[in-house]
Amino acid sequence: MTSEELIQKVRRIEIKTHGLSKQIFAGEYHSQFKGKGMAFSEVREYQPGDDVRSIDWNVTARLNKPYIKVFEEERELTVILLIDVSGSRNFGTLSRFKRDMITEIAATLAFSTIENNDKVGVIFFSDKIEKYIPAKKGRQHVLRIIRELIEFRPKSSGTDISLALQYFANAQKRRCTAFLISDFVDSTATMQKGKLAMEQPLMIARNRHDLQVIQVYDRRDAVLPDVGLLKLKDAETGERGWIDSSVESVRKAYSDNWEQQQQALDNLFARTGTRSVSVRTDEDYVKALMRLFKI
Repeated sequence: MTSEELIQKVRRIEIKTHGLSKQIFAGEYHSQFKGKGMAFSEVREYQPGDDVRSIDWNVTARLNKPYIKVFEEERELTVILLIDVSGSRNFGTLSRFKRDMITEIAATLAFSTIENNDKVGVIFFSDKIEKYIPAKKGRQHVLRIIRELIEFRPKSSGTDISLALQYFANAQKRRCTAFLISDFVDSTATMQKGKLAMEQPLMIARNRHDLQVIQVYDRRDAVLPDVGLLKLKDAETGERGWIDSSVESVRKAYSDNWEQQQQALDNLFARTGTRSVSVRTDEDYVKALMRLFKI
């Protein structure tokens, strides 16, 4: 892609997603994802019933009367986008690839963030942390994020969501709002004692931050068409093989495997209290985001 083509593509995404961010999040943004931190506001004289832990001992000693610190909720948010850039995102069978929808969703969330004068940052991950862009404000910062979403070429093709969650929880010290955007095709997401391996890092991240999950998938991730012999390649491991899609039991095993994975994810999000939505590449992601914000 030439620099001119890149600029044009960034501009198209900006025009589309900037407008959508206003449509989706008008009146919903701070009501759902308001700042959870508390900032010092003032001191006032102690009154019966006040929390003694809020006493400002320096002011109290100076004035010979008990005074307490008054705090107010911080309205400024930091939003972190955890973006899956593994090989499986380069798949799509209808109007677009999963990576294209991920880019548009991330851009919409980023623009909604700066519209509210908040900061946005990004963590790109595969089965390693590929890149971290610290949170900042401003249109130019969001345009940089969009350029990275379009052009970024990861060093690895695998996926490790647990690693991404651990990195995020450790790197982001102050409480923030975060969106994990992935297709959840993760070869490391094994079951341990009936639970997905990512459960503990998800729970830790969820307890420290306001974390939402957006799953992007293609209809062929879920259902195998009856088209005879197919040569398949695993986008993350590079393994190749043949399957006969005309055999009903093969198609059923394929769809059953998808259903089992989805059920495991649904159970995981329910247990950890994590808000989540799933959106297919041929569906309207605007509706999915509105569901997420109105839960």
